[in-house]
This record gives sequence, C-alpha cells and structure tokens, in this order.
Amino acid sequence: MAGSRKKVLWVDDEIEFLRSHIMFLETRGYSVIPVFSGDDAIHIISEKPSEFDIVLLDEQMPGKDGLTTLEEIKDISPELPVVMVTKSEEEQVMEDAFGKKIDGYLTKPVNPSQILSICKSLLDSKQYIDSEINQKFIRSFSENRSAISGPLDARRWITLYENLVKWDFELERIDDEGLRQTHSGQKSDCNRAFSQFIVEHYAAWMRNTRNPPVMTPHIIDKALLPFLENGEKVYFVVMDCMRLDQFLAIESLLKKSYDIKRRYFYSILPSSTGFARRSLFAGKFPDEIAHQHPGMYRDLDEDNIDSCEFEKMLLLEKLKKSNVKLSPQPKLVAINNSTDARQFLKNLDEYEKDQLVAITVNFVDMLVQSRTTSAILKEIAPDESAFRSLTRAWFQYSTLYQILRKLADQNCTVLMTTDHGSVFCTRSTDLYGSREIMKNTRYKRGVKITSDERRAIHLSDPTIFRLPRSIEDEHYILALENYYFCVPGKFEDYKDRYENSFQQGGVSLEEMILPLAVLKPLRDEEPPAEFV
Repeated sequence: MAGSRKKVLWVDDEIEFLRSHIMFLETRGYSVIPVFSGDDAIHIISEKPSEFDIVLLDEQMPGKDGLTTLEEIKDISPELPVVMVTKSEEEQVMEDAFGKKIDGYLTKPVNPSQILSICKSLLDSKQYIDSEINQKFIRSFSENRSAISGPLDARRWITLYENLVKWDFELERIDDEGLRQTHSGQKSDCNRAFSQFIVEHYAAWMRNTRNPPVMTPHIIDKALLPFLENGEKVYFVVMDCMRLDQFLAIESLLKKSYDIKRRYFYSILPSSTGFARRSLFAGKFPDEIAHQHPGMYRDLDEDNIDSCEFEKMLLLEKLKKSNVKLSPQPKLVAINNSTDARQFLKNLDEYEKDQLVAITVNFVDMLVQSRTTSAILKEIAPDESAFRSLTRAWFQYSTLYQILRKLADQNCTVLMTTDHGSVFCTRSTDLYGSREIMKNTRYKRGVKITSDERRAIHLSDPTIFRLPRSIEDEHYILALENYYFCVPGKFEDYKDRYENSFQQGGVSLEEMILPLAVLKPLRDEEPPAEFV
C-alpha cells in the first residue's frame, strides 16, 4: 500500500453533505476516497482489494443497499474492516449487519469525532496491542531468564511453565514471528533446565524427601476422595495425552457451562500411558502395582493397551483400601472413538444413580499417534500452535463436548485431567543395543542399552524411580528435552517418521506438568478440593 496514511473508502449516496467529516479525517492523517453507491464500492475493491484499510458504509442507499454491499465486500476481502452507518435504530438491522460480519456500527447523525474514534479503534488498536504485548513479553522473558538461572522448586517450575504457555496464546494474537522465535528459544532453554532439575530431584521425590510435589499416584487421594466422602456425584474424566496448552484451548468452551478451578501436578516417569494412567487409577507407583500384580508390566506395548479392565480393577482396589464404599460400584467407561462417545451420550441416563463414573478419552492420544503417520495431519497441524487449534476444533464439534454440556445440567462435579502430555520432538539421539524400530521413542526398556548421557536419563537400577523390572538386569532410558531415540544406521527412517512429531514418555515440561480441573456447573458453589 502506497504511503503511510490509512486509506478510508466512504460509501454514501449523500457523500456531498459529509465534506466536513472527510476534511476532519484528512487533517488527522487519513486519506478518504468517497463513492456514491454500493456498485462503485464493489468495483473499486474488486480492482484493488488491498488498497483500503477500512470502509465506512451507508446502510440505506438506492440500488444496492448497505447490507448487500457489505456481504459482497466480505466475499472479496474478508479481513477488510467495514463500519455500517445508518439512520435506522431497529435491532433487526443491527443483527443482520453483525450476522454478515460487520466490524462496527454507527447511527446517524454522526459527528467527525465519532468517525475518528471508530477508525482509530479498528485500525490503531492493533498497533497499541502489539506494542503492549511486546513490552510485557520483554519483561516476562527477562524474569524467566533470571528464574532458570537460579534455584527453582517444583511449585515454581509449575508457575514458570504456566507463564510460558500463557505466552504461547498471547503471541498468537500479533504478527511478530521474531517474538515467537525468541519465545520458542526460551522454552527450549527452560526445558533444558527443567530436565536437569528432574535428574537432580526425581529420585529424592520417590523417597519422599526434598518436598515432593503432588504426582500422579496422589490424585485420587487429594482430588477425588474429598468429593466422594462429601457425598457428591463425580464424573472423573481422563483425557489421555493432553498437554496444558491443549486443555487451555478448550477451557474457554467449558467456561460457558462450568465454573473451573485449575490445579497442577507432575506425571510420573515414564510419562506414558502404560505407566502413568495405571498409576493414576491405582493411586500407586509402578513398583507397588507390579508387586501386587506381577506381570502387569511385561511386554508392555503402548500402541495396543487394552487397559480398561486393569484400570477398573486398580480403581476398585484403591477405593477399598481407602475405605470408600460406593453402591452401586463405580463405573469405568473407555471412549476410544466417536462410536463409543455417541453410545455413552445415548446411555447417559443409565449412570444417574452412580456416585462415581470414570471416563477415559483416548482421542487426543490417537490424534498424536495419527499425526505421526499421516502426511495430511502433519500438513494441517505442522507445529504446536496449529495442533492446539486442531484440538480445540475437534473438541468444539465432538460428542464429548455434548456430553459435558449435558453433565452441566446435573448436580455433579466433573474432574478433568490427564495421565501425561507430549512434547514436540525436533532432535534425535542414538540408542545403542537395540536393533528394532521402536514405537516408544522417548523411553526404552531393555538389557545392555545405552545412549548419550547428556540427552537421556540412564537407569541401571530402575527401583530408584520406583519402576518395575520385568527381567533381570533390565535398564530404562528416558529421553530429555525434545529428543527422540533412533537406532544407528536407520537415521533417515526415524527422521521421516518422528522428527517434528509429538511423543511421550520422557522428561519435559509438556509431558510432566499437567492440569487437573474441577468443573462445577455454574449454579453450584465453590469446590472443596484444593491442592497444588
């Protein structure tokens, strides 16, 4: 666009009576092009769709009226701001205009100050917002950099990560790729520092020293049981493999029906379904589960875990040990696809008398796995921002959202959480001692396996992380930051499949710091359960 003056197209069949208004705008730095009809406006915009910054459009004109002109303008240039100027104060006219995506609305007679105000609001506010976000980001960046250079405990890491995720969303509002790259670099620095923090503290947490945070096995005791003991009806919804940013992407939709109190906890390691979800329902660490149920962790295939019955058994054992007696027995429902979701919605009335209904939802995990092998999904969601948007789009039109909206009509509490997250992997590191193509590229169990110790945690004695051994001398290796394991000699195979993919099982902020949300229908009181 030539010149620095903002260009206004003013469409009004009585434009000659608005000369003083036009002159006023031009003295304030705007360039105004007047036209007398909707057809003239459409012709000019068709010829030069990027020529104008804003359109002032009279609603009542002979020939093509304002609403018709508006619709055609939006077809040609959807992002071009249009302000409707009309003599009518009828509500229907306003509704019609906003239904056709009007950006502003003024009722005649208008004075020059009103015109200037709405132009500045629509055209200059973005500049002010960008500047304000830029300044706030610089302050936050500096604070985060200082934070990771000093000692951080588990709680402060949660605060820092929450701040990083907040900036993921804030920076999507502005057109500044440089800031986004800077933010991405800081997230990488934070994950490096966080990985070192976990290396230094996780084993002590397992010994219940060094002020351990709330972790996966504690959720039933600290979040679920208080509601059950209070006699409340609870739906315990576990969204497999849901990151904090993905939850925040759907949270605004849930706020239409619920008051939401969000808390945080840490996933156990490996941060994967086979370990973390069983630990969640059992209220135990994996070594305790393996002691009570020998063989549960043998030949664990993360891509083929038929775990619903296991999880129900573990949940019932946990409730029994906690002296929680429910009648009828708690239900556990697995929603693995849209058919399962529709069936649950259809049968929702059948759960009316159940005090506890646990629901596992595997869609997010399936989306992560499908994206790894689907060129179309990689194209649709090439990065974290697009993947968040894809998650929100799925949820908005999903049967699960319908289920949650119906639950809001009940006198119940919904606890929504996850077992682990996933990290966007961009770097590979060789794993030695394994020949086969691995499905679990963020952690590996085996004998005589090793890798670069700067990029992974090596557990020759898994018991220090409270992990079971299925065979003698079994080791665990857990990838740090955003690395994925690959087998030497097969680099290209792994790169094609796993580079720029979302993976689980290792050590990163995204996999380990998880949300737990207490959802109460808006008419209800504050929830009693409070923790980290």
